[in-house]
Amino acid sequence: MADIKTFYLPDLGEGLPDATVVEWHVKEGDSIKLDAPLCSMETAKAVVDVPSPYTGKVTKLYGAPGDIIETGAALADFEPDPNAKQRAEAESTGHHHGPKKSVGSPAPDDGGRVVASDEGGEVESGNGDREDEGTVVGAMVSGSHVHVEQAASIGGVKAVPAVRALAKKLKVDLSRVRPTGADGVVTMKDVKDAAANCSAPLGAAPARAVPASAGRHLAPELPEPGPAPSRTTTSLAGKPVRTAPPSQTASGQPEQLKGVRRNMARVMAEAHANVVPTTLVDDADLHAWIGKQDITARLVRAIVAACKAVPALNAWFDGKNLTRTLHPHVDIGIAVDTEDGLFVPALRNADMLDGHGVRAAIKRLRTQVEDRSIPSSELSGYTISLSNFGMFAGRYATPVVVPPTVAIIGAGKLSHDVVAVMGGIEVHRRMPISLTFDHRAATGGEAARFLKALLDDMAQPH
Repeated sequence: MADIKTFYLPDLGEGLPDATVVEWHVKEGDSIKLDAPLCSMETAKAVVDVPSPYTGKVTKLYGAPGDIIETGAALADFEPDPNAKQRAEAESTGHHHGPKKSVGSPAPDDGGRVVASDEGGEVESGNGDREDEGTVVGAMVSGSHVHVEQAASIGGVKAVPAVRALAKKLKVDLSRVRPTGADGVVTMKDVKDAAANCSAPLGAAPARAVPASAGRHLAPELPEPGPAPSRTTTSLAGKPVRTAPPSQTASGQPEQLKGVRRNMARVMAEAHANVVPTTLVDDADLHAWIGKQDITARLVRAIVAACKAVPALNAWFDGKNLTRTLHPHVDIGIAVDTEDGLFVPALRNADMLDGHGVRAAIKRLRTQVEDRSIPSSELSGYTISLSNFGMFAGRYATPVVVPPTVAIIGAGKLSHDVVAVMGGIEVHRRMPISLTFDHRAATGGEAARFLKALLDDMAQPH
């Protein structure tokens, strides 16, 4: 009987509970060589190519493109070639996904499981709990099930988030790409082919969508639907009618969250359950500013000044052990909103940067977030957070504090307000500031002093 080995999905070195199958590079029955690409998986942070742990025959693939596979669940079955050289346990592969291990080597205490990559991935047997690790906006645990779901349909185009990210990076208009995936889903190969032959550049007139089944049989075109009839609370006979609850008439289809949004939902729920949030609000008066200044750089400088004045809010708090860690450095998590969900990259050593350094670092982080090339190490470990939501709308807010951090600053929309001054009134430019902090780790007095130090720095002329 053939020796069948099962390869289990590792955590890919990012501490995330699951990943989405983007594309298989092999089919069942294909032969594959050691370290050759097995599949592409999308996590909440990046698209990762998973290498084959064996040289041999692929006997089974678990999941199709678009399916979510939880960390520790079976990914593929192999029949290793007994005549081929397989990975020695201590031999390096050059792949980088987590703690140093070698691809294809047996995992401890379980000869049937293997290490996924050179830097991570042995899967523990049994149902023991996993330790929380850093994620895009916090930390969550992993499971062991496969979820089958459909790609999200946005603007009439079906594609998984990784495909949309690749299309954005390659400047491909998804509405002009001919889908080849099941049920009209645009695949990674479709996007790459469109980029190669320049058949779907951004900015061109959108192409009319062609159903995937159009080549097999053609149906007569239906007339364009007319305007929907107006709804009233009376019937044609003039009698009152009962209306169904909104849930009875909903026309949308439920969509399984994936990648960044899936992780964000978990982390926000955990933060809501574990943090004791309290918010203070006030306005930063910018009337004394001289010349044009970089608002974000000034916010970062003011946060650094406040952290130095009141270190209690530049800290991590362990709610289980009731311990607090004060940080001598300031790493600010900058919330970045994208179509795929919320990213929070870390602006490292903000206390050592001048205005130009802050602007250059933020530009680099935003670019890496947009093209999904940002390293996972840049998405965790920050000591305090900033949400500059006012660039869109809103004055005050109650931003979510994500453990282990203690505080987050929200910057609202700039406004010109009438201000009472000695001898009369003036119109000053002001910025609403919201400070949400975990009241388990900091007192109201500490938070108020922190906010005052921040406002004082923002009020400086330059």
